[in-house]
Amino acid sequence: MEWLAGYFDFVSSPEAWVALATLVVLEIVLGIDNLIFISILTNKLPPENQASARRIGIGAALILRLALLATISFIVQLTAPVFTLFGHGFSWRDLILIAGGLFLVWKATKEIHHSVDPVDGKENMMGKVTMTVGAAIVQILMLDLVFSIDSIITAVGMTDEIAIMFIAVISAVTVMLIAAEPLSRFIAANPTVVMLALAFLLMIGMTLIADGMGFHVPKGYIYAAMGFSALVEGLNMLARRKRAHDRELAAGKTLE
Repeated sequence: MEWLAGYFDFVSSPEAWVALATLVVLEIVLGIDNLIFISILTNKLPPENQASARRIGIGAALILRLALLATISFIVQLTAPVFTLFGHGFSWRDLILIAGGLFLVWKATKEIHHSVDPVDGKENMMGKVTMTVGAAIVQILMLDLVFSIDSIITAVGMTDEIAIMFIAVISAVTVMLIAAEPLSRFIAANPTVVMLALAFLLMIGMTLIADGMGFHVPKGYIYAAMGFSALVEGLNMLARRKRAHDRELAAGKTLE
């Protein structure tokens, strides 16, 4: 058991606890992208399948992250350039991020188009169910892989303690599991939030592509923009509720 105890030597180090707290918060923030995609996609499934699909998607995210942590030496090698194009060395990580970003851009653009042009004969995220559980799980797994690799590489850059990485990843995925149902219900009940979330996915997809191409965009800028947009949408929702309440009061006075 001595080898196991060696993984928890960090408990006596205040710096390690600070790193753990920071990494947990960072992993939770990074998981927001994954959770938004899972919530929007599963809302397209039949109601009886939505909860199980979300659990499978989030469970797969946890398994992928833990599996990647178990092969940490391999993950580190993913950042080594495998070929050079236009003066930029592309690694496997870059190629995975670009592929994931293109998929997100395609998916978000497709759903936005269907939302604003429903007469094209196709259904949007909140329309009639056209997606099978299997198709949803496959798409979730594809994005799980992209977000998992980005998450683990971020963890590797934050600390050398494997135990801290495991605790942070498990904590983040647990929060995702707890937040999945409320977030999905909120998105389903507010169609304008669906459009905002799709815009988030479009922005995240472009960010992944830029990162893979060597143009790093600080995550703080992305999440600050998302937070500001969410705040504005929250104010719009409050304004709509106030107008609806005023109309109800006016209608009541008219009947009297």
